[in-house]
Amino acid sequence: MAKIKKAVKMADIADRMKCSTVTVSKALSGQKGVSEELRTRIKDMALEMGYKLPASAQIDGEKKSYNIGVVLSGRYLASYDTFYWKMYQEIADRAIHKECFTLFEIISEEMERGRQLPRLLGENKVDGLIVIGKPGYSYEEFLKKEAGLPLIFLDFYAPGGRADCFISDGFYGTYILTNYLLDKGHRDIAYVGTLFSTDSITDRYMGYVKSLLEHGIEPKREYLIKDRDVKSGLRDNYSNMSFPEKMPTAFVCNCDFIAGLVIKALQKRGLRVPEDISVVGYDNYLYPGLCDVEITTYEVDIREMAKGAIRTLIKKLEGEPYKKGIHIVEGHLVEKNSVAERKNI
Repeated sequence: MAKIKKAVKMADIADRMKCSTVTVSKALSGQKGVSEELRTRIKDMALEMGYKLPASAQIDGEKKSYNIGVVLSGRYLASYDTFYWKMYQEIADRAIHKECFTLFEIISEEMERGRQLPRLLGENKVDGLIVIGKPGYSYEEFLKKEAGLPLIFLDFYAPGGRADCFISDGFYGTYILTNYLLDKGHRDIAYVGTLFSTDSITDRYMGYVKSLLEHGIEPKREYLIKDRDVKSGLRDNYSNMSFPEKMPTAFVCNCDFIAGLVIKALQKRGLRVPEDISVVGYDNYLYPGLCDVEITTYEVDIREMAKGAIRTLIKKLEGEPYKKGIHIVEGHLVEKNSVAERKNI
């Protein structure tokens, strides 16, 4: 019996070229970030080793590879806001393990408002699409109708669960965070996040409310603090943040980035965290330099979300059975230095 030749993978090419698999992926898919000289050498090596490029038909029982488009709204690319960059890196890494390429595109506010398709779709460069983070102006609904290819939402979901998506357990996560603050003696607790700007922010608020109600505390309207425009999703700068006249003793923030801005706004007022006021966030991802306080938070399992998104998208592309709808990925509480115990007299 003839020996079956093992399929060449991008990792094999990377080993021979003494470079990363991401570099090989960029070179073979025509993405920027690789010199033309290196791109040519990688392509020659791939040809020499017998590597089959993505989008080729399934041959001799080998699985087909795919070009996977990943789009992200430009609103999430603030100077320090790199949580979604980390999420993209996990997606790219998982795609490489599946011998697929990822092509990345940033969607501008003008494209969202004007209902313009990503260039990746207009140029027929991708087989499937992953959308990271909820876009503004109901752009995700436009994509669902007009994309014309398999679609996955990551870190948000469509109304009524009418699309396949992977999200963290925001409701339970902020429920745990609020319980944590209550266990530390806090009773006047505010929530920072604009309701209905994203489903995840609203879900996290509901977890906060559930915790308060279970402890016999009625949520206060003045303790619900907006952080962004509800329609566009564009966020406020910390200097514009409006706090209630009677300050709470703790803040539950919808993400670590907003928690960092809240801490900066409090410090601008001469308040110390956690000595004067406690703050918790969500994500467990904060770019170094944004805030000088390590924030207690609920960690999102980005890797598991990325794995699930790639696995499900490939099943959709290949017509295999898969679990449809909303997939919730559990995280966990991470204690740091932004919460102090409060002794109620």
